[in-house]
Amino acid sequence: MIEDPDLNLLVYNALSFGTAVMLGAFVYFLTQLSSVSKKYRSSVAASAVVVGIAGYHYYRIWSGWSAGELNEGYRYADWLITVPLLIVELLIVLGTSAERRKSLMMTLVPATALMIGLGYPGEVSTDDGTKWLFWVLAMLPFVYILYVLVNELKQVKSRENAAIAGLINNATKILLATWMVYPITYLFPVFFEYPHDGAETARQLGYTIADITAKAGYGLAILAIAKARSASEPN
Repeated sequence: MIEDPDLNLLVYNALSFGTAVMLGAFVYFLTQLSSVSKKYRSSVAASAVVVGIAGYHYYRIWSGWSAGELNEGYRYADWLITVPLLIVELLIVLGTSAERRKSLMMTLVPATALMIGLGYPGEVSTDDGTKWLFWVLAMLPFVYILYVLVNELKQVKSRENAAIAGLINNATKILLATWMVYPITYLFPVFFEYPHDGAETARQLGYTIADITAKAGYGLAILAIAKARSASEPN
């Protein structure tokens, strides 16, 4: 926890904001299900599930923080469920064949679970060597996931019209920008002597901002693609 009262309040407010954004996005995505064709409703539903789960876990983290406790298990439980769903909702709107989508899910979903599972021991350890070890191990599936997705997105963009290609490009930028925040934030406790109020504050703020963008913001990008595809395809 953080001893500085100002920094402690800053993290408290950030976690409160994260909770509100996730729960608000959950309601919004539910209202948008009927705005896309049946073919893409599962992607919007997945977005709603992602922010709904995240909202619950952020509430638990926020409540714990107000009581002077921090349980990173909530964050990792959230990621273990929601990160694979982020992959699934993207693959639904990319317009790839059912066979190709199934093949990607069979490789990418286990890779996300492996990435999260390998990251947790280092996250909760206070030993720098342990943190570095599990950071490196978790980065292996992390790099693989990004490599596969970026290549898949490039192929999809090359065969789409300008409007949909632009929306896919926006989703790609959000994916890359936010996912690169996580491994950097993970190492804040290594960069500063533990315990360090500034490092812990930066870690909590970094994860919260990245989660909001990678779940709610990314969900909006997926919704935009689903709406564009629904409008361009026959009912």
